Amino acid sequence: MDQDFILGDSMRGVRFMLEYEKVEEALREWGVLSTIVVFGSARVREAQPGRRGAWYDEARKFGRLASEKGGALTRNGGKRMNVIATGGGPGIMEAANRGAHDVCAPSIGFNITLPHEQVPNPYTTPELTFRFHYFAIRKMHLAMRASALVVFPGGFGTLDEMFEILTLRQTGKAPKVPIILFDQDYWQSAINLDVFSENGMIDSEDRDLFSYADSAEALWATLIDQGLSPAIAG
Repeated sequence: MDQDFILGDSMRGVRFMLEYEKVEEALREWGVLSTIVVFGSARVREAQPGRRGAWYDEARKFGRLASEKGGALTRNGGKRMNVIATGGGPGIMEAANRGAHDVCAPSIGFNITLPHEQVPNPYTTPELTFRFHYFAIRKMHLAMRASALVVFPGGFGTLDEMFEILTLRQTGKAPKVPIILFDQDYWQSAINLDVFSENGMIDSEDRDLFSYADSAEALWATLIDQGLSPAIAG
């Protein structure tokens, strides 16, 4: 009950542990064995003109498709597989969670306390909706159960999260999982990876750490082709 003590500098390590353990307990209780993590801009809205509205629609379709086919709806030996997990906010995150919600599947929202943009969306499962203070613990939970990473167009936050996972893969600190970037034209315009490789900043094989897809159906097919294991319904 001593808030001054608990929130003091000397208890920061304890707060790290509490943020980690609260989420672990909830995910274990729901039997979440693996997740499909979806990143993307919080600024995208449904029915926006042009590409933004299309991105929202495809993220929602993907959330629905992955939840129906991936194992989030069924329990296999007491475990749920490939549960949609997002940063829990609006935009692309909302769309992916909404797709899962459309088929009555659970989905996860790993929210973070920010001064703007990060407002929990209404489509995450309440018991699987979390609000982190520390980015590091949030990123750990996003990465540690991920069976795949799907990255829709986004800005600085999306790039930060994407390159975090790419770095873990590049350095062998994370297992091999499919990483798919949605909308090849957007990503090839936003990031010129040839500059990295031409100047020796990455190896040529690092270009193979991710693939592209341009529809929800192509996303799912590419994930399966790259080794994602959907659960067997039963």
